[in-house]
Amino acid sequence: MTHRITRRQAGLALGALALGAMAPARAQSGAANWPAKQVRIINPFPVGGGPDGTARLVADKLARLWNQPVIVENRPGGNGFIAIEAFKRGATDGTDIIQLDNVHLAAYPHLFKKLPYSIDKDFEVVLPLFRTFFFVCVPVNSPYKSMTDLIADAKARPGKLNYGSWSVGNPVHLGSALLESLTGTKMEHVIYKETSQLYTSVATGELAFALGSSGTAGPLMRSGKLRFLAVLAPHRLKGYEDVPTVAESGGPADAVVTGWNAFAVAKSTPAAVVEKIRQDTMKALREPDIQPKFQTFGYENYFPTPEEFKAFIVEENKRFGDVIRRAKIEL
Repeated sequence: MTHRITRRQAGLALGALALGAMAPARAQSGAANWPAKQVRIINPFPVGGGPDGTARLVADKLARLWNQPVIVENRPGGNGFIAIEAFKRGATDGTDIIQLDNVHLAAYPHLFKKLPYSIDKDFEVVLPLFRTFFFVCVPVNSPYKSMTDLIADAKARPGKLNYGSWSVGNPVHLGSALLESLTGTKMEHVIYKETSQLYTSVATGELAFALGSSGTAGPLMRSGKLRFLAVLAPHRLKGYEDVPTVAESGGPADAVVTGWNAFAVAKSTPAAVVEKIRQDTMKALREPDIQPKFQTFGYENYFPTPEEFKAFIVEENKRFGDVIRRAKIEL
């Protein structure tokens, strides 16, 4: 049996084929032409700190790449929830980007009974901006010459040795709680309102120690008021080769604590746009003038694949969850 098609049917068929062929091109073109308007980076950190400085460095590079204004909007306070609420009310096409701390993605789900956001439903995490490792900071005249000394004192005087941070549930607090858990010790957590006050209190001997990065505690160390006893990292850090790891200094081998920030966009952002943001941000982070500026904050570049970074977040989530449960920390 022979079927004849009309000229109109043939035209419709050819049109459908043409549309099908154009679809991938349109998707690529949409990503290539993105953004067609101003981009906003919503930042939960105060102006002037390391995370804010990082965002502004990257924003300047991206504005040049995209030929569109890229502004940083600071909305500090409320554990980052103020910034996250603003982000959730914003654009869903990738032109609103939020800068998140590792605690937002890995610790807060365990600290709060109810969060004003869903990691799985509200965010598409794009890439990490930086990571930093923490030093165990002690006064210059501290009797501790190694982690062996500090741990022995903590065991000899349960609940007497103190350490500090600026809030409950921040990376410095949770890193110190991890150290307690791994060493089987109990220490006192003292909270300070300002990071500058925190590290000054270590320098004066009011605190036995505090975890700090080269950006936050480095100035006092370089001025001879603090000493870096060890670093909670898997290896010695560039520029601080004389500071041993916690493991090398007599502490537990798995005492590793990182702080990191990441860019995220709305979950509904087209995949091609997410990839463009990722690739262009990596390009910006690889600019030769970025690395020296990052070093002043105590940060280092970190370029995992999307799959590696997702697996890392899952690992961090479990690690923070275990620490929080053992220490019975809650907000």
